[in-house]
Amino acid sequence: AEAITDLAVMNMKGGYSVKDYELLMEQYMTEQIIPFIERFIVTVQEYRENYNSSNEENKARAQYVHDALNKLTDDDCGDAGLGDLLLNETKYEMGDAAYEALSEEEKKKHADIVTIITQANGKATFLIENLITRAADTNEETWLDRFVGTTYEDLLSLYPDMLPSEAEAQLAMDYDNDAREILAMWSALKEKLDEYEQNIEYFDEYSQKDLTLQQEIVSNYNSETATEEETAAFAEAYLELNMYSEAAITLGTAATMKEYLESISFGEGTLLDFFKQDYETIKNNITVLYPLVASLTEGQRAGLQFVTLSDLVTYAVTDSEGYKDAEIDALEQASIYENVDRDIYKAGGVALTNEALRAHAAEEAIASDDRFSLLSRIMQYVAAGSLALFVGSVVVRLGDLAITKIRQSIITSQINTLNAKYNESISPLRKAAINEKVNALEEQLYGESEGLQNNGLLDCYAARSSVMNKIMIGFGIAAVILSGIALYFSYRDLVDYYKVDYTPIPKYIVDEKDITVYNKKGEKIVIKNQSAYYKAVETNRSSGDEWFDILGSSADLNGTVGRQWLALYAAKNENMSPIIATSLKAVIGKDDVPADYTTGIHMFGSDAAFNLNNTNYVWNNEATSVFIYFNVENQISKNGKSNGGFGSQSGTNTLTKTGISVGYFVLVGVIGLVLGAGLGALAMQSAKRKKTEMENK
Repeated sequence: AEAITDLAVMNMKGGYSVKDYELLMEQYMTEQIIPFIERFIVTVQEYRENYNSSNEENKARAQYVHDALNKLTDDDCGDAGLGDLLLNETKYEMGDAAYEALSEEEKKKHADIVTIITQANGKATFLIENLITRAADTNEETWLDRFVGTTYEDLLSLYPDMLPSEAEAQLAMDYDNDAREILAMWSALKEKLDEYEQNIEYFDEYSQKDLTLQQEIVSNYNSETATEEETAAFAEAYLELNMYSEAAITLGTAATMKEYLESISFGEGTLLDFFKQDYETIKNNITVLYPLVASLTEGQRAGLQFVTLSDLVTYAVTDSEGYKDAEIDALEQASIYENVDRDIYKAGGVALTNEALRAHAAEEAIASDDRFSLLSRIMQYVAAGSLALFVGSVVVRLGDLAITKIRQSIITSQINTLNAKYNESISPLRKAAINEKVNALEEQLYGESEGLQNNGLLDCYAARSSVMNKIMIGFGIAAVILSGIALYFSYRDLVDYYKVDYTPIPKYIVDEKDITVYNKKGEKIVIKNQSAYYKAVETNRSSGDEWFDILGSSADLNGTVGRQWLALYAAKNENMSPIIATSLKAVIGKDDVPADYTTGIHMFGSDAAFNLNNTNYVWNNEATSVFIYFNVENQISKNGKSNGGFGSQSGTNTLTKTGISVGYFVLVGVIGLVLGAGLGALAMQSAKRKKTEMENK
C-alpha cells in the first residue's frame, strides 16, 4: 500500500483544473451516488425493521448482521460501530436542516451514509452493502416461499386495466433490469449445483482437515510487532483458511442448496430443476425470472449488485438457529476509513487533468510565450510610426530650409554680379537692362513690392515654415505621448513576465481517461474514469516560510525561482507495479535513454522521461538537461533479465498489494469466513431442520 508506482510532474500553467474535477465529482454524486442511496436506503430501513422485529427468523438475521457491522467503525461518529449507527436515521434521511439542528454529540448517533458510500475504504463499503442486503426482507416467509407461489400470469393480473401487450411492456419496465442482474449470476449458481457431486469427495476430505494451528496463527497475529517470518506464516495460514472458506462456500453451501431445493416442488419438477436450467434457456425466456424478482423485497432488489444468487438462496435456507450459532465477537474492530486519504474529498484540494486540458494549456503556452502582449506590440508600432513621422517632418523642414538658402544664395549672387556690372557700365541702355534683371531677381526673391499678389521665395518659405513647424511639433508631441504609453505597456508586460505570482499547487491530481466498455446489450460506450490519484511530493517548507501560504508544503522542483512552479506527484496504485528505488538513474546534460530503461519521471499524459530543467519553466535557456529514469517491479529488461520485484506474488507481498493494512485485511477476511463458510455450514443444518419440519407437516 505504501509502494510508489509512478512519478509525474505538472507545471503551474499546465493542463489541469480544480473546477473541472469538482464538476466531475458533482456529476458523479448526482448521477450515481445519490440515485444509489435513494434506492439502497430501503435496504437499510428493512435491516432496522428486522432488528426490532418480533419475528424470530428476521430478528436473528438482523442481529447477526448488526454484530458483524459493529466490527466496522465510523471515525466521524466517535468510532461508533456501523451496526448501531444504522439503526438510527442517517443524515440523508433526516435532511440537512434537521441534522444541523442537533448538538455535536447527537450528530454522532446519525451516520452520514453519503460520506460512507463515497469515502470509506472500498472493501469496507462493499462489506457494508453486502451485510445490509443480508438483513433485508421483513416478511414472515422467505423470498423462495413467495417465488414458489408466484407466476408470470399472477404479475400480469396486477394490471387489469391494461391490454395484455401493455401489461407485458409494463412488467418489462418493472422487472427486466433486475432480472438481468439475476441472469448474470445464473451460471455461477448452476455450476455450483452441477459440480457438487463431482467434488463432494474432495470436500469431505478437506472439511476434515485440522486447521486449528492456522486459526491460532491468524488470531494471534500482530502486524505491529510481527517479524518477517511471523508475517509469512500468517499469510500462509490465512490463505489456507481462505481456501477452506472457499471450499465450504462452494461445496458445503451447494450441498445445502441442492438438498433443500430438491425438496420443494415447482412446476412439473422441483426448484432444483428450475435453477439447473442452462443460461441460454433462461436468457431466451428472461420473463421466467420476473416472478423471482417480484418475490424479492425492495431492499433485496436494491442490493442485488452486492450479493450472489447463491447468497440469496443461502439466506432463504438458513433459519434463526443458524444465525444464532455464528460467532464473531472475537473479531477486532477497524475503521471504515482505514488507509483512505480523505483529503481527496476536500473542496479545492484535487485537480483534474486529461488530454483536452493539456492540449488547451499547450496552445495557451505557445500564444503567451512572448514577453510582450499584442496590445504592447501595437503600441510599440504606433509609437515607432509617430516618431518616424516626427523625424520625417524635421527632415522635410530642414531640407526645405537648405533648399531655400541655396536658392536665396544663388539669386543673391546673381543680383550682386549684376550690380557690379551696373556700376561698371557707362551705357544708359546697358544700366537699364541690368536694373530690369535685378528687379526681376529681387521680385523672385522677395515678391512684388506692392499688392502682394505674387509671394517671393522668402515669403513662401516663411509660410511653409509656419505650417511645417506646427506639424513637426504635433508629431513630436504625439511621439512623446505614444512612446510613453508603449513604454508603460512594455514595462507592465515585462513585470508580468519576470515577476512570477505563484498559484497554489493542487495537493492531488487525478488523470482522467476515457475508457471504452460494452453494456449488456453489446453496445460500445465511453465512460470517464479516474485512473489514479497522484499526491504532490512534499518538502520541509513550513508555516512562516516564504511561499508557504500559497504553496503549502508541496515541493517545487524549480525552488520557487522559476518562471513557473514544477510540482512532482507520486501515485500509489494497487493496480500498478511499484517503482524499484535502487533503479532510479539521473542522466544530466544529454538526451540518451539508458540501456534497459523505458520511462522515468514524466509529464502527465506522456510516458517519456521529462527534462526537469525544461526552458519553459526556468529562466536560464542554457540550463543543463536533467532526466530521472526508473524501472518497476517485474519489468523485463531488453536482455531478458528481470530488474527486480517480489518474484512470487504470494505471502506477504500479496498483502502489501491490497491497498489496506494487514489488520484490516484480516478483519474483512475473517468476516468473510464467518459469513461464508460458517453461514454455509449453518445453512446446511438449517436446511435439514426446515426439511424435517416440512416432512412433519
